[in-house]
Amino acid sequence: MTIKKTLNPVNVALRTGPPTREELVVYYPHKFTWEQLKIFVNSGDLGLLKREKKLQERYDVWSVGIKEQYGSIINYLLNHRLQWGRPDTLSILSPSHNLAKNFENGPSRKGLPTLPADAPRYFTADVPPEYLSVIVNDWPYSVPPEIEHHLIWSRVPIIHSDIVPKSIWKRVEQDGLWGFTGLTEPPPSPSLLPSCIDALSEWGITLDTMVVSQRGTEDEEALIVNAGKEIDTFIKQRWPEKEWETAWFVNPPRLQSILDLSHIHIFAKKKID
Repeated sequence: MTIKKTLNPVNVALRTGPPTREELVVYYPHKFTWEQLKIFVNSGDLGLLKREKKLQERYDVWSVGIKEQYGSIINYLLNHRLQWGRPDTLSILSPSHNLAKNFENGPSRKGLPTLPADAPRYFTADVPPEYLSVIVNDWPYSVPPEIEHHLIWSRVPIIHSDIVPKSIWKRVEQDGLWGFTGLTEPPPSPSLLPSCIDALSEWGITLDTMVVSQRGTEDEEALIVNAGKEIDTFIKQRWPEKEWETAWFVNPPRLQSILDLSHIHIFAKKKID
């Protein structure tokens, strides 16, 4: 979402807690370009995606209070932030279009409801809304202001043995799943990572510290793409390719902040008419 008015510290107050979009622009300028973001996602080293350092410090301070109030970040998510099957009404980083397709303003479901016997075995493009919470990331990564960072939290597994064959399981455990929609040209090659080193320097990241898997065979790469097809379709339904470019990923277990809950990151960029 593009912010048109001139923003500066005089007309944008620095608050505490989750930032406004204006605060992100003024106090936490983005470190990564859209092109760099796509390179990171396509490289498989999803640990390259970072928050701006001062914003991370602000998050760390906020999280102390949240843990005191709720006991843990997981409890905060389950008992407040995630609203299963309902539109996201809590974000102050409002999305530029309605993401709550088929979601209803019903009563809030606290905690993590037990899965019924007929629940889907894993995430699909048509998974019923009551198994999902589609929200704006309150603490987005260091991306340009026109890039919207969303999260799809799921009560059912996203990475599952039914859709990830044994032949690529270790690769997916290492790299997760990722993909792109709405691009007008192929995503940038991971071979361009050396050109991004300057943008990563303040986190002490070097080419030697990156965790980048070697590309598999054509068949293996096709299996990885196929494992993400349901996610891809779901995203296209909510961010139509005529209107949006997206880069998405699912963290591998080694990078998941909350192991008991699966979620998908989506970076969405509105196309210019």
